[in-house]
Amino acid sequence: MNGIRIAPSILAWDLGDLEGAVEISVKGGADQVHLDVIDGHFAPNITFGPGTVKALRRRCDLKFDTHLMIEEPQKYADRFLDAGSDLLSVHAEVMNGERFDEFFRTVNAKGKEVGLAIKPQTQLPKWASAKLDKISTLVVMTVNPGFSGQTMDMSVMPKLQRMRALVEERGAGTDIEVDGGVEPENVQEVVRRGGNVLVAGAGVYAKKDPIAAIGVLRDKAESARRKD
Repeated sequence: MNGIRIAPSILAWDLGDLEGAVEISVKGGADQVHLDVIDGHFAPNITFGPGTVKALRRRCDLKFDTHLMIEEPQKYADRFLDAGSDLLSVHAEVMNGERFDEFFRTVNAKGKEVGLAIKPQTQLPKWASAKLDKISTLVVMTVNPGFSGQTMDMSVMPKLQRMRALVEERGAGTDIEVDGGVEPENVQEVVRRGGNVLVAGAGVYAKKDPIAAIGVLRDKAESARRKD
């Protein structure tokens, strides 16, 4: 099973100080930075675009994990890749097998990783199950996309466990990223169910000491992994 990685979601910080959010990730020893891109159509919010990603890229060497919550990801894939995204995740809800293959070719041609995200109510489509070899990261959302600070929907845990079982059954090296409401109180359950990349927005940036909060999440996650 792949190692634990912490991915602070900068959307939970002051949007006027995203450079500060990235700095917190670096100082806290995070493994990657989670960038939520929302277009106001796929989900009820509007965040930022490739220009913001490019500006932040100049200030940080961590892996940029860009989550495209947008209706037309293929149209913007090149822009986010050129801006500095290392992992580009797209939603299964706006994809089919043919569209995903086109998206994969675009991302793969630039030597970057492809992720596939699913909403809490979405089951992994059959076409996606057949393409695990192309999917670097499965993003299992545990809140409905749109806004930071939501409480984790624990009813998603059985699905998370099934995703981990599928990856292990196929012998794939796919990461399981859990996105939504990750907190110190639930992170051990998330890891026990199979998550290894932990996206934390309020779980980092809403804490009194966000730099230390990254270490708290890592310690609890690693503890759960050792018990397994």
